[in-house]
Amino acid sequence: MTNREQLLAVKLAALVREHDPASTDLQPGEFGAGAALMAGSSAWVLLDDRPERGLGAALAWALRHDAKQVNILAEQGAGVLARRAIGWTPPVHVWQIADRVLRSATPEPLVPSPPLPSAHAELEALIRDSGAEPIVEHGVLRGEVDGLEVCRVVNDPHTDGVRLEVGVGAHDREAFLLLHGDRPTGEALADVVRSVREHRSPGAARHPLNLLAQERALRAQLVADPALISASHVRPVAPPIPRANVKDAVPCVAQATIASHQVTVVCSTGVDLDVVPFAVDAMAACGTNECLIVLPARDALEIQQRIAAAAPGSIAITPLARP
Repeated sequence: MTNREQLLAVKLAALVREHDPASTDLQPGEFGAGAALMAGSSAWVLLDDRPERGLGAALAWALRHDAKQVNILAEQGAGVLARRAIGWTPPVHVWQIADRVLRSATPEPLVPSPPLPSAHAELEALIRDSGAEPIVEHGVLRGEVDGLEVCRVVNDPHTDGVRLEVGVGAHDREAFLLLHGDRPTGEALADVVRSVREHRSPGAARHPLNLLAQERALRAQLVADPALISASHVRPVAPPIPRANVKDAVPCVAQATIASHQVTVVCSTGVDLDVVPFAVDAMAACGTNECLIVLPARDALEIQQRIAAAAPGSIAITPLARP
């Protein structure tokens, strides 16, 4: 156990004792994302690293210890955690740490996506004609190639107009603008689309362009072939919380028509214990009570099935044989 882990374990035990002096038989356990202990049949988990993405790991620890109640402690992100913690079995309670006091966290409501500005929407045809797929999330229009963002419509900081910036991520778009600002946007984007598609095609050699946004490549695969999940139609939709940048490996969301009803689809790659709490959020944002979590078979774990069984709503883990 590192010094940091020891400090967090001491901090958690002190917080639990101050909050509930009757809790005397505290049994600490190993928890890599902070600290955790059992007090009787109740689990107490202190989230330290990226707390807003720690609910799944906390639930996994609690389920493995057969907890009858789960208490999550966080200094940041408690509102998001509290929203995602509603309706679980066993029940989950989120506490906001304020100095040495635990206060019940208030669920933070989902923020509706702003509409796409009409001036931005006018560039959708240019994106499609250049070979990219227009994707709108949280009021932002992007162009993707097999799930990888290659352009974005932005407000020009120096004029009252809008422009289409070409590149993978903010830094790449800025560099592309400096180097190729005099090229027609459609021509420049078409060149980037061809280059990116070559690297993201099945069987392509390992390359930075096919290591990014793998979960979005999986979503693009489902859009192209809905039968993979027995759907008649799959369309991309916005995640419950905007993705911070292209390099963040976070689940993405789609909506599928399966047997004439709407199902939320969450695509994930890599081993992600928090994908089920994310799916709970995604279902609320999409207004459904059913979700398929689609991920490569190599990334599916038995504990994810247990977390899904404890979640509100109907959530099924759906491994795919091919990534």
